Amino acid sequence: MNVKISDYGQDGEKYFIDYEVSGLTEEQLKYLHHELEEKTSIDESILTLTMYFSHKLYPFQSDVAKMRLEDFISREEIEMNVFLSSFLEDM
Repeated sequence: MNVKISDYGQDGEKYFIDYEVSGLTEEQLKYLHHELEEKTSIDESILTLTMYFSHKLYPFQSDVAKMRLEDFISREEIEMNVFLSSFLEDM
């Protein structure tokens, strides 16, 4: 499974991160699409997952994150990969 952040930012009062997840079987794609509570979509075997955050919990809002953005993006991608992997174990 590969997880990449495809977009992030602010949408009105909320902050968001879009993750693109590839390398999943069709069964895994359908399972995640139906079982995750977050907004999801599937396009050409890629699952797009959108997570919304308050300003306080948004991972890219700190001054350190702004200076080391690539590190924070990589960490978020790794954390989502671990979360989805553990979620798929329940499949």
